[in-house]
Amino acid sequence: MNRSCWPTTLWQTLAPATVGMDADKLSGLDTWIKSDYPDIHGIVVVRHGAIVYEKYDHGYGPEDRHHVASVTKSIISALIGIAIDAGYIQHADQKVLDFFPEYEPRADARQQREITLRHLLTMTAPYPFEDWHEPLDKLCMQSNWVHYTLNMLGIGGSLGAFKYSTAGVHLLSAVITRSTGKSARAFANEHLFKPIGMNEIPDYDMNSFGFDDLFGKDVRGWVKDPAGNSTGGWGLTLSPRDMARFGFLYLNRGTWDNQPIISGAWIDQSTAMNSNHYGYLWWLRDEDGVSAYSAVGDGGNIICCIPKQDLVVAIASAFTVNPRDRWTLIKERIIPAVID
Repeated sequence: MNRSCWPTTLWQTLAPATVGMDADKLSGLDTWIKSDYPDIHGIVVVRHGAIVYEKYDHGYGPEDRHHVASVTKSIISALIGIAIDAGYIQHADQKVLDFFPEYEPRADARQQREITLRHLLTMTAPYPFEDWHEPLDKLCMQSNWVHYTLNMLGIGGSLGAFKYSTAGVHLLSAVITRSTGKSARAFANEHLFKPIGMNEIPDYDMNSFGFDDLFGKDVRGWVKDPAGNSTGGWGLTLSPRDMARFGFLYLNRGTWDNQPIISGAWIDQSTAMNSNHYGYLWWLRDEDGVSAYSAVGDGGNIICCIPKQDLVVAIASAFTVNPRDRWTLIKERIIPAVID
């Protein structure tokens, strides 16, 4: 699709009708958010590259950053693709242990030796913990998060079975650093954030590694582990507008204002539907004639891309336990506002 305007410096804001959306239905979102989604801090709806709806609450504004939790994972996915495009990494089927030559695997670690970057990207590597009961508290108490995770990798389960792991994505962040010589934060600033107009993420010292520093009120910039690796599975702070920029890049198959940022092939692979409904660190949906892929973070943070409607929805939220599903809001209140 040809674009006449790119939000590299400023977002264009248009009346919904000019991009084929119903203004009354969008304005009705105010009531729905207030009554059913009071934990939303900011929401941006983009169609055809322009903002058609934007709302902030609880004292936040367009440029305020929010900890987007596991949305971070989808950023890591993009960075792996960029690193492959640039030749820092050979391909997605490169073995994970290739990047950690100092690590000595167990003598019986046949399965561990077979694990590739693709397994980490698709959450199909084995770990010893029960499904959805990953002990992240133990990870955060380690002096070496990478070796701790490598020690778990390949134990229990079978290679190829879906098992969600945040620590596994932290290994991908370390792979980026091992292959490029830069932290994921620094690599993203140079090769992803700056080229598409996202705010660069400054480097902050970690005063401690308690809950608030890693997950809570003291999260700033992009959290890092004791060795300086940017956290792979969480810890990034973004504004809703920058979340929307990232989603818009994916809608455009990795090209921004005629400049390639990520290969279209990588984005196609990352978002191709499969039986797990999970791509390369993106959640996938195909229901009732609507196909979408989303970067989803705990607490209700989401970047939802709906290619057929040329639509991006970015939502930043306060952390709440078991927040109301954002897909319900998108599917029932935003997508129906598209009238062409």
